[in-house]
Amino acid sequence: MVLSIGYGRFAAAVNSLLVTILLCLPLLCPFALCLSATAHAQSTPAQSTPAQSTPVKLAILGDSLAAGYGVKPGQSVPARLEAALKAQGRNVTVINHGVSGDTTAGGLDRVDWMLADKPDIVMVELGANDALRGLDPAAAERNLDAIIAKLKAAGVTVWLAGMLAPRNFGPEYAQQFDGLYKRLAEKYNVPLYPFFLDGVAQDVALNQADGLHPNPKGVDIIVERLLPFVTKNLDDYAASVRRPARP
Repeated sequence: MVLSIGYGRFAAAVNSLLVTILLCLPLLCPFALCLSATAHAQSTPAQSTPAQSTPVKLAILGDSLAAGYGVKPGQSVPARLEAALKAQGRNVTVINHGVSGDTTAGGLDRVDWMLADKPDIVMVELGANDALRGLDPAAAERNLDAIIAKLKAAGVTVWLAGMLAPRNFGPEYAQQFDGLYKRLAEKYNVPLYPFFLDGVAQDVALNQADGLHPNPKGVDIIVERLLPFVTKNLDDYAASVRRPARP
């Protein structure tokens, strides 16, 4: 009899507890789900941030040497340089802003138009036509100075490609002209590639019939010699903006 009464009371207590748990389930479930999700998140390895997929835009502001005078579009320096960079796995677009016959004054007139492409980096390759025409080196220096200043004011990274004057204008002219690139590079603290036609100038096998413009083989030599300069400064640029130079 006593056992029967005790069992009845125990059963009632158990039933009461079950009812209470059932009534509380709607409140407990969200909390349980939250705990489950948290535990899952903690047990799942963090996903790595995807690599930068937006290409670095490198524009070459230049004359016929950049434009690709006398060669097919795919054989121009910008096109061959982009191909060489992509072969290294670098996510870089090289924009051709070369205009045949352009002087430093013409390049200055085109800066705003070129900036519409929103380049990250601009390599300034100008001055050959100033030298061929015997124009005042001081004027060329002022124009290049203004170009660099304008690009820097727009927040663009600037690289400078140098040129050498023809020697038929005499040593004084050559000295004034040749030295202007180093002066500008030091003034603005920009990387300088000393001579754009290095390894190609005056080599008959690497130039077109005019003796001034590189043929496709000459373009390949220019790109081969220019590439270490470009890759080093791309890495420096990437470090400065904390952006990977590779995809």
